[in-house]
Amino acid sequence: MHMFDENIKKLGLTIPNPPDAVANYIPYKIADKILYISGQAPLKDGNVIYKGKVGDNISMEEGIKAAELCCINIIAALKKSINNDWDQLDTFIKLGGFVNCKEDFVDQPKIINGASDLLVSIFGEQGRHTRFAVGSNSLPLDISVEIDATIKLK
Repeated sequence: MHMFDENIKKLGLTIPNPPDAVANYIPYKIADKILYISGQAPLKDGNVIYKGKVGDNISMEEGIKAAELCCINIIAALKKSINNDWDQLDTFIKLGGFVNCKEDFVDQPKIINGASDLLVSIFGEQGRHTRFAVGSNSLPLDISVEIDATIKLK
């Protein structure tokens, strides 16, 4: 078993098949050994798990869990793109995090840390990345968090 699979198992996670696109785009694209993963929602089994605004009807803890679920879906897309061969992964480059939140909410980085921390827990140094974390007054399907990723492959 690969070390990344062991880390996933130790964390009690299951990486699902990646969710289908919900509009006219593709879930990921590889160009010159760079993998671009479209924005991932907090979806599980095709259902939005965390709907609403962080700081309103979504707590900080739920927002962090939403970011973790987005990250699990990013990992699912990565796994599919490399045909389950973790040796194809070089490094995570960047995450882009959007938080559906109230106007006065300022803890977007804490929410997106849910994804960042999970990547480092699973992938170690290869999971370290640059990122942005911004607030939004609305996100598609009323999701609470959306995260995209840029990843370098070998």
